[in-house]
Amino acid sequence: MEGLFSVTWVVPIPPFLAFLAIILFLNSNKRGSALVAIGAALLSCLLGWGIAFASFFREHFGEHPIDEAIYTIPTGSSEFVIGYAVDPANALMLFMVPFLVLMIFIYSSGYMTFPGHLQGAQYPAAYAQGKDPRYSRFMAYICLFATGMLGLVVANNLLQFFMFWEVMGLCSYLLIGFWHEKAPARAAAVKAFITTRIGDALLMIGMILLYVRSDPSSLRFSELFTEHNLEQLAHSIVSLPLFGEVHWISLIAVLIFCGAIGKSAQFPLHVWLPDAMEGPTPVSAMIHAATMVSAGVFLLVRMFPIYAFAGEVSTGTLQFVAFIGAFTALFAATIAVAQWDIKRVLAYSTISQLGYMVAAIGMGAYVAALFHLLTHAFFKALLFLGSGSVIHGVEHGFHHAHEHAHGSDGNHSAAEAAAHQGEHIVRRADGALDTEDPQDMRNMGGLLTRMPRTGWTFIIGGLALSGFPLVTAGFWSKDEILAVAWDGGQQWVFWTLALAAFLTAFYTMRQIGLTFLGQARTPGASHAPESVASMTVPLLLISIFAIVGGWVGIPSSFPLLGGLVPNWIEHFLEPYMEFMHLHPHHPAFHFMPLAVSLVVALGGLGVGYRIYGQGLKEGQTDPVARLLGPIWWMWHRKYWIDELYHGTIVLFTLWLSRFLALFDREWVIDWIVNGVGRLAILFSELISAFDRFVVDGLVDGVGWVSDQAGHIARLLQDGRVQTYLLFGMLILAVWLFLNVLPMILTLV
Repeated sequence: MEGLFSVTWVVPIPPFLAFLAIILFLNSNKRGSALVAIGAALLSCLLGWGIAFASFFREHFGEHPIDEAIYTIPTGSSEFVIGYAVDPANALMLFMVPFLVLMIFIYSSGYMTFPGHLQGAQYPAAYAQGKDPRYSRFMAYICLFATGMLGLVVANNLLQFFMFWEVMGLCSYLLIGFWHEKAPARAAAVKAFITTRIGDALLMIGMILLYVRSDPSSLRFSELFTEHNLEQLAHSIVSLPLFGEVHWISLIAVLIFCGAIGKSAQFPLHVWLPDAMEGPTPVSAMIHAATMVSAGVFLLVRMFPIYAFAGEVSTGTLQFVAFIGAFTALFAATIAVAQWDIKRVLAYSTISQLGYMVAAIGMGAYVAALFHLLTHAFFKALLFLGSGSVIHGVEHGFHHAHEHAHGSDGNHSAAEAAAHQGEHIVRRADGALDTEDPQDMRNMGGLLTRMPRTGWTFIIGGLALSGFPLVTAGFWSKDEILAVAWDGGQQWVFWTLALAAFLTAFYTMRQIGLTFLGQARTPGASHAPESVASMTVPLLLISIFAIVGGWVGIPSSFPLLGGLVPNWIEHFLEPYMEFMHLHPHHPAFHFMPLAVSLVVALGGLGVGYRIYGQGLKEGQTDPVARLLGPIWWMWHRKYWIDELYHGTIVLFTLWLSRFLALFDREWVIDWIVNGVGRLAILFSELISAFDRFVVDGLVDGVGWVSDQAGHIARLLQDGRVQTYLLFGMLILAVWLFLNVLPMILTLV
């Protein structure tokens, strides 16, 4: 076991080596690129699971976590340590992340076929292979993405954590805009990059303050979370304009939280995540389950001692965190109710579920937050990969219908579809409909019979997301958060999350009904084939964890089931909490939160099935849209938050940039620079004149005098003694005049 822990630092290495191998040597070999990427993910998964299980079965592991240095860099009065850590929190992440990465890599090898928005005539070799022209590049990018998350998980200090955090930020930009031929994909990539950078900038400020104010100055987790350091951070105060006196630990906690707001797409920096659906679906699964947004919540889990001590000296800090989480959970759930894009529904669902985790951190529920992070990763990966399989099938269905309609080959069909893109948009009261959009749920229906493996695994994931009682993982992790809110007297958080849970169950059943139930509403749905094994086998494997993953966290106080299965995750994490000077809290069993959890889950599913259980008829308007009218439209338009940002922040930024451009080019900067240039030219001309007329004049004058003296002296060199005698007498006369005459005048 000790040997396994000593190779923890190796876990991120295989995907990184695969990234290098693909971009340097395998770019032209698509099959080889996929095999290398999958092999690297498999190796990381085996290492990660080996380390995870070694920690699961090691006695008193939470009391003696692993923290080892690999390399130290002197930084003046202290040292920066590069190393790795294994503790109960990241051991659980090492179980979840590599497995989902492996599943997504296998899925990607089948999913990344030739995209419909490209014309096969332009890429004949790729079209002949049936693969994306940039297939190898995609595999390289997701390898680097996996490297970022795995490196972040095993990091033993916050700066190293942040470095891998930024690697994922880069990869999200590259992968969201992977199909850069599409303008929305380019815009979404830029939007994601800029929005998350706002949170990252505030996070970096928090890191700097934490380093400066810590004793000793360090960002190593084992040194940050000593009781001495936490106490001195909690009891030192800084005076801020508008806020007055603030505890340093509260200020640092809020700044670090801003980084999580950006990465985990919490309000008000949530706007990038739905647009990120422009990227390939495996990227969406990576972002929503295995990497990007999970990293934001994991940051809060990692830094939880900061929040726990901040809550002891300033309750407002944790209340702020809980408010953002609860508000985002409900806010995003309402928007998901009124979306048609199958992936955007899941995107807003992710934002909402992350809100649950953030609210749990704000209530001090460390175990519940991490538990829901893990279960959510499994069923959300299942849902996103399932949605990709649906999109794939419907797209192939439309392709098949076009082939039969036009009697031509697929290449011509793809080119024709691109040429006529946008000609089949139907304006409807519930939003414009592209009748050949494979992601619009109005173009689906009846897919359960056409795609049974995809359909049933998607339903399993949807039930887990909805918190279907007792059976699914989502019920146990979500119920734990509701129980903590009720037991802690946080009524406003409890009822906000409960309402969000009802809406979650409702829009999940709406999604299942529109996609899989009823009758096919388009040729794409009626001809959709089941996806290939490389896409459906990962769905089957992940669906197991979407069910049994929650059984490790059944509370011992739960009626009938409590105690039958030990609450393993609680027992595993609590010794580590005590090691970090935290005090685990066990919420007492109350019938009310359980009853509410059952009602909202079953009620939401029931109401959703009542309305959408038979799907929709072709051309039918959404019944809820008819019922709610402008409210539904407000949800459909996402509360016009994007328009608000564009009309205020974006326009102001553009105006400021234009103003600064004028300030730079015409008014001040360039005027000063050009003025300095003109002064330099004038000064150089003056120096040139001085050089010509003074320096050169003096030098030329000395030469002229020397020349004239030479002419005179030459007259004396005639060889006559009389001339020399006369010249000597003249010299003597001058000497006498200069020396004797003053003496005579003095005597007189």
